[in-house]
Amino acid sequence: MWLRTFGGSLAVTAVGLVGAYLYAGPAGLALAAILGVLELTLSFDNAVVNATVLKTMNAFWQKLFLTVGILIAVFGMRLAFPLLVVGVTAGLSPTSAISLAMEGGDPHTPGTYGYILHDAHPAIAAFGGIFLLTLFCDFVFERREITWMGWVERPLARIGQLEQLSIAVSLLVIGVAALEFAPEGKSTTVVVSGVFGLLTYVLVKALSSRFDPDRHGGGNSLKVKVGKAAFMSFLYLEVLDATFSFDGVVGAFAITSDPIIIAVGLGLIGATFVRSLTVFLVRQRTLEEYVYLEHGAHWAIGALAVLLLGTIRFEIPELVTGLIGISFILLAFVSSVVRNRRATAAGRPLETAGT
Repeated sequence: MWLRTFGGSLAVTAVGLVGAYLYAGPAGLALAAILGVLELTLSFDNAVVNATVLKTMNAFWQKLFLTVGILIAVFGMRLAFPLLVVGVTAGLSPTSAISLAMEGGDPHTPGTYGYILHDAHPAIAAFGGIFLLTLFCDFVFERREITWMGWVERPLARIGQLEQLSIAVSLLVIGVAALEFAPEGKSTTVVVSGVFGLLTYVLVKALSSRFDPDRHGGGNSLKVKVGKAAFMSFLYLEVLDATFSFDGVVGAFAITSDPIIIAVGLGLIGATFVRSLTVFLVRQRTLEEYVYLEHGAHWAIGALAVLLLGTIRFEIPELVTGLIGISFILLAFVSSVVRNRRATAAGRPLETAGT
């Protein structure tokens, strides 16, 4: 099972590392490996959240997530997206943006590829931060039978009965970020980007829910999505993955400004393993056995959203972001293990164990 799920990722990693070595020698190989580990560390919570969506899709769409989805992740977000940002920000043609990218350059040197992308960071952080914040709010404001940190989740669920509270909170945070965090001359950029992040989440979520077979009824049975419903969930997954990758793509320039090495490390190695980990969690039914993992992942998302918005003004190391995310996941896993043992000792089914 393990080899079948991760075998492709291991093969891609080997090819990527060999390619990085041929392209830039031992230094390129080392940098690609470091970026791969960075991406996996930052995106572990992403894999857990992705698994909650992927488990509702059939084998065809799960396979599509690993094939077409990985192409989008590697060539779309890790290679094309930075080029697009630089091209739009600097008013460059695609060929000029590629030429500038191949020249590299320090993020603190005006006019370089790294500098232009770093200068666009407030807009990227506002978009991604608000998208993830709204996702987090939607989760904690929803009433659930099982809660992890009940002392805070249950009160939030009661407050969440107010209509459109997630949107109201996100709009309030956009205003605070623009007034308190935005660099001089970037307030409007932060507001516009934040609003676009909110609208993107609302639109994609609405389209996904529109075709959700469970939207008209409750129940605990899991219905596998097909057709338009599966496609909308796939679209939601891709947007979610793209949003998670923002901090990694921008943070990678603290390690190297070479777009090829970044695409290999973050995309071929990191993103491929994240996708395989997502599928592994689904096939092993891990989220059903360790029920608090989903909660831990969403709290990690909330922390990531706050940190991402904080980077509009402050320098926050990617290591801090990754450690906070992993800490929430580990705490949720340990809590799930303790819950399962108590339920087993008491002779109760896991799904009816106390919260």
